Amino acid sequence: MATRLEILKDSLVKKEAIFNDRLQEHFDTVKQANGQPLNDKRNGRATLNKWDKQSDALRTLQDSIQRTKDAIDREETKIANASMISLPAFIKQAIDDGLITQWRKFPRFFFVNGVSGGRIVLDEKTGGIAHRYLSKVPKDEYPIFRDVFNKLNKQCRESQQAA
Repeated sequence: MATRLEILKDSLVKKEAIFNDRLQEHFDTVKQANGQPLNDKRNGRATLNKWDKQSDALRTLQDSIQRTKDAIDREETKIANASMISLPAFIKQAIDDGLITQWRKFPRFFFVNGVSGGRIVLDEKTGGIAHRYLSKVPKDEYPIFRDVFNKLNKQCRESQQAA
């Protein structure tokens, strides 16, 4: 599964390619005119209107490219902030195994993969873990959440006893 950052970067590449194609198309249209349609009183306005539409489309694409670049910057900042949080080894292992996913907006919260509700929370004061929004977990997904939480809770207690 592609990450949000990869999706944004792919989108940026596509948008830039479309922009370059449209820009080249605009230049070709202007070259094709070679000054002739502008001298013709019937088609001069139509040619200028076509050029205006192409310019507007290019401006819109340029704005879209800038919004995508801004989104990439925001996502990279979130990733950097999430990586600054010191995670216990058992949490890192669970992320690497694909059991949980770190929430970049709140780096101490984790989603359980395959579960639409509920969060596992890393409590830095006690060094333990807790759960939130348990009532939001659908009944058919509850066993998945329960098993992952119990596994991580057991590993957390074992790591605290070893320390």
